[in-house]
Amino acid sequence: MELVFFWTLITLSAIFVGMGKGGLPVIATLGVPSLSLIMSPVAAAGLLLPVYIVSDIFALSAYRRDFNKDVLKIGIIGMSFGVIIGGMTAHIVVEWMVTALIGMMGFLFAINQLFFKKPDNETPQKISSNKGYFWCTIAGFTSFISHIGGPPWQIFTIPLQMKKTVFVGTSVIVFSYCNAIKLVPYMWLGQINIESIIISLFMMFPASLAVFAGIRIVKLIPENVFFKIITWALMSISIKLMWDGFKVPFG
Repeated sequence: MELVFFWTLITLSAIFVGMGKGGLPVIATLGVPSLSLIMSPVAAAGLLLPVYIVSDIFALSAYRRDFNKDVLKIGIIGMSFGVIIGGMTAHIVVEWMVTALIGMMGFLFAINQLFFKKPDNETPQKISSNKGYFWCTIAGFTSFISHIGGPPWQIFTIPLQMKKTVFVGTSVIVFSYCNAIKLVPYMWLGQINIESIIISLFMMFPASLAVFAGIRIVKLIPENVFFKIITWALMSISIKLMWDGFKVPFG
């Protein structure tokens, strides 16, 4: 029974990653929390990284022409710094604090977007380099720690009101880059090993199929509904992150 539970969670986590890479980015955030039911978050992050990278390849083939070059440049620079900081501080980071803090930031942002956003704020915000570098550095850092770079990235990008395909494409490209540069430090820190690679190879098949399912779903969802779903999903994930974080010291 435990073996069935193990492989069920392994498969579900792979599907979450694949659908996220197909254009439903918040869903991918469920990967590490799901695996954390059967292993440490650090082990889960190492197990999922190769799955993310293979899924990225399929997602890039679909969205490689849809991106905002200015947002992409900010994302690549910011996430590069974030990954470097994550690699240098991985041994001293208190993971539950990072998880809880990102959850709180995502929750407050989603609440503001859903309930307190005024009609005169409906026009797209201009791209702020300072704001972008700040949130993308945090996204790179939290992505390195536990693959939860989505909430900080969305705090930066959702107010820009990019077209649906451009939003998804820019997200896919920047996180593909982020995952690629995480590979060497993950191996150096011992988070990827022969045993984890064998399980990751199994996960790549359902994840790859789920990428195409995610792409189809995104095409079917109207643009305004898509961003409402993303924001509600961000709030839900943020609540889960706060719960996961605060239950460690108080659980």
